Amino acid sequence: MRRRTGRDVTGLLQDFGHELPAKPVLAAPEKEPQLFRTQLGRGALRRGAGWAATMKPPVAGYRMTSDQAAVLWPWLAGPGLPPTGALIGMDNQSGGKFYADPVGWVRDNDIPVTNHNIFSMGKPGVGKSSTTKAFVLRMLCLRNYRAFIPGDPKDEYERLCRFLGVEPIAIGPGLGARINPLDFGPLITGWADLSAAEAHKRAQIMFGRWLTLLAGLVGSQRVGATPVPFGPNEQAVCQAALEQLTGWSEGATHLRVTTIPHLWAALDDPSTQLVATCRYETKQEFMDDTRLLRNALLQLVKGRLAGLFDTETTVDIDWQAPIQSLSLSRLDGLGDEAVGIALTCVNSWGRGMREMAAREDVRIIVRDEAWRQFRLGTEAIKSFDADLRFSRGKGNEGGDVQFAVMHKPSDLLSVGDQGSQASMIAKDLLELADVKILHGQKPSVASELDEMLGLGPVAKNLITGWAMQDKGRAVWSIGDRIHQVSTLLHPIERQLTWTQPVEEAS
Repeated sequence: MRRRTGRDVTGLLQDFGHELPAKPVLAAPEKEPQLFRTQLGRGALRRGAGWAATMKPPVAGYRMTSDQAAVLWPWLAGPGLPPTGALIGMDNQSGGKFYADPVGWVRDNDIPVTNHNIFSMGKPGVGKSSTTKAFVLRMLCLRNYRAFIPGDPKDEYERLCRFLGVEPIAIGPGLGARINPLDFGPLITGWADLSAAEAHKRAQIMFGRWLTLLAGLVGSQRVGATPVPFGPNEQAVCQAALEQLTGWSEGATHLRVTTIPHLWAALDDPSTQLVATCRYETKQEFMDDTRLLRNALLQLVKGRLAGLFDTETTVDIDWQAPIQSLSLSRLDGLGDEAVGIALTCVNSWGRGMREMAAREDVRIIVRDEAWRQFRLGTEAIKSFDADLRFSRGKGNEGGDVQFAVMHKPSDLLSVGDQGSQASMIAKDLLELADVKILHGQKPSVASELDEMLGLGPVAKNLITGWAMQDKGRAVWSIGDRIHQVSTLLHPIERQLTWTQPVEEAS
């Protein structure tokens, strides 16, 4: 029988238009004759050389460029991530374990990640919530990590909180918990002993946070289809009123706590000093120019959310606890707009509570149902945008891992008309999160993701095929790297992360 001869490596690469580089022939250096043999049969004795069974191992040697190597060995996976952080599950590309460590990835120059924010997307029922809770629970096992859910619209985190010995705080009509979005937070600590420069710095931070909140709340109100404007005039009026209400304009040693009803009352019956500070000639001119602003604030004071965010904060949160959650499910009957406004208020309040966090205090901030806040308009998007931009902390302050959960890219695209400012800001939010967890989606939604993120056909097919076949499967986009990950849950974690009440009842 005649033996057939196939193509060698040179012929294979030539069929694909590549030429093997010639291996340079090096002249063997002349060696001086040795009297004794100094090399053992099991390998050379030198530091770091290890041990070899033979001096001539039976392996083939190849010389080629990196793009040629992919033709000869197409199934080799790239280098994996370091085994630090929370063990999530299995990396189906390499067959090894997959660890999630967003903060560690930022510090590692070999990983193309510059911020530790996370966006998680997936259609309902694909394990999006269980992956989020597993990440939170396992990161809490590491030193200095804690979790904060500033708004839980569906009470999904109540089981997890109680499992960790923490009672979630419920906010709703008729309940005792109250949140003041205009709370000072820790910035007021030791105010009387601060230098003038430090007091001015802290005041700028507080008033800036409050104005961002008010812009989002006022902008959520509409006259027909047009949002109520919050431009330079409205901003100047609100800041002047807040400075008078708190005593900052008077140089008070101890600042006074103020609320949104106090602000509305100050604008509805302005003092002569406020009118003059805002550069109006008469009180009537002030009243005419601020009518829309006052009516928008009045809706927040006496509207559907009356009695929730209109007085001083009544809850005392233990920030040393492993997790804290504000449950908002009691507001669900008030509509998506009311829930979105509540999310804006509690997010602003939570940001204020974190403004002087210790450098080693890393908090995982889970923003569930973020799409409800997006639909409030441009100013609400700007408030969310500010949280993502300052997630790495400032100066010696601690940073936060912002973990936003939504269903699909249209949650970002539906905030305004195509090409509008709100739509552009919402799309840019994806650039503020270098880690994206992409669960199963329909082909049309996956095409939107591919268009916005440039995933490529391989990742797109994984999202529409492999990720849809079982819960917890997702494509983790970490910088420009793609990882095919299956989240594995312990039986106890399955009970804590279960979010299907209809199936549970049946």
